Amino acid sequence: MEITPLVSVVLPCFDAAQTLSAAIQSIRVQTFEDWELIVVDDGSTDASVKISEDAARADDRIRVIRLSHAGIVEALQRGCEAAHGPLIARMDADDVALPSRFEEQVRLMERDDGVALCGTQVRMVGGTIGYGRNRYETWVNALVTHEEIVRELFVECPIPHPTFMIRRSCYEALGGYKDNGWAEDYDLCMRAFLAGMRFGKVAQPLLNWTESPQRLSMISPRYGLDRFRALKRHYLFLTYLKEADRFYQWGAGEVGKAWLREWGDRKPIAAVDINPHKIGRTIHGVPIVPPDALPEPGRGFTVVAVGAPDARREIRAWLIPRGYRELRDFLFLA
Repeated sequence: MEITPLVSVVLPCFDAAQTLSAAIQSIRVQTFEDWELIVVDDGSTDASVKISEDAARADDRIRVIRLSHAGIVEALQRGCEAAHGPLIARMDADDVALPSRFEEQVRLMERDDGVALCGTQVRMVGGTIGYGRNRYETWVNALVTHEEIVRELFVECPIPHPTFMIRRSCYEALGGYKDNGWAEDYDLCMRAFLAGMRFGKVAQPLLNWTESPQRLSMISPRYGLDRFRALKRHYLFLTYLKEADRFYQWGAGEVGKAWLREWGDRKPIAAVDINPHKIGRTIHGVPIVPPDALPEPGRGFTVVAVGAPDARREIRAWLIPRGYRELRDFLFLA
């Protein structure tokens, strides 16, 4: 009689021989032992297959699926289709899960059965970490509750993909991973949000997230900033801007100009900026106005397209005392 594990771990890999053993071993030493590991080899040409199959011979909780090289989305789809457990967890071939990761995530999911998808805090590791990645680590680790995660959902993906744990029933209800030409993990989060599902995060760094120039998210066009903005625009018009015939954009700096350039036919009616040299000008067909030109609270919606956390704090400090409510009257983008 086959015993169904509680957690199915899906680990896609492609030419990951240098790091794969450590990633697999970090699963094998988890304090929570009721798991299966599905390694999906996406047509590797190095020793990844041998490493995976050796691990499967050593531990009968490990299975290997071999594919011709088809890309990350198909590898994820195939791995999740093969999953037996009611909880599906993600792992990447170049990361290391800390021993209590699954124990803590399962505890969160069992304590709150309303959470559909949860993650953990992370620790960035690797020789190429700079100011930007350190800032990202600080930002993503600060978002723990469902409310915090939803508030920042259109800034960046607020749950690191290799920490995902999702209820299989929710994954299937969402139609699983899809290839829409942009980040598949962010897209899944957006669809979960659109479906009214709840998020959570373990407030402990339980994954060493490796940064390297060869990481897929650093080299594939599907993870480029223009594709992230396309994803956000798509879901903005299904959510906050669905009923908005007229909306404003705050921000005409580097981040804001990229948004103004790419809105297409559904542009904001004006963009807010505090730089007196910009006010009165038109940028990418959108007039630039001062903050006082915004409609009264409850009478319009503003997307705030700024990059710096300090700028977000300053804009919140201007809007909130004047009665504007986040997610009702304004939303931050990046």
